[in-house]
Formats: sequence, structure tokens, C-alpha cells
Amino acid sequence: MTPAMTQLVPLIYLVCFGVLLWQAFRVMGRGFAAVNRPRPGITIHPELLDAEGRLTQEDLLTVRFGDEERGPSDDQGS
Repeated sequence: MTPAMTQLVPLIYLVCFGVLLWQAFRVMGRGFAAVNRPRPGITIHPELLDAEGRLTQEDLLTVRFGDEERGPSDDQGS
């Protein structure tokens, strides 16, 4: 390699490293800003939120599989 190339390769490497590092922090910053936890310690799925970001008041469809035990709210049919 020529002397100019031996000086140019580390410079190109540092520029690429800097750009990638900047991009990584930018993407991570967007992720941290997007975190919306109304209550700490509780994960709320996005499909349970309405257009304003509040918990929906609509009735939800639930599915029960045959081998699960009945809960306290299932006293109606038995």
C-alpha cells in the first residue's frame, strides 16, 4: 500500500465508526422516547389503549381453554 492509503484507511474507519455510533444513539433515543408506561411495573398491551392512549372501556372477547380452572367470576353456569 502507498503511504497515502495507509493514512486514509484509519480515517475512513473512524468516520464510519462515528457515523454508526451516532446512528445507534439516535435509534436508541427514539426507543426510549417511545416508551409510554402509564403505571410502573405493569405492561399494557397497545391493543388495550384507545386513540388517546387511555385504557379502553369496551367489552373484550376472552377465550377459555378446556383444561383451565374456572375463576371466581365464572359462577354463572355451574
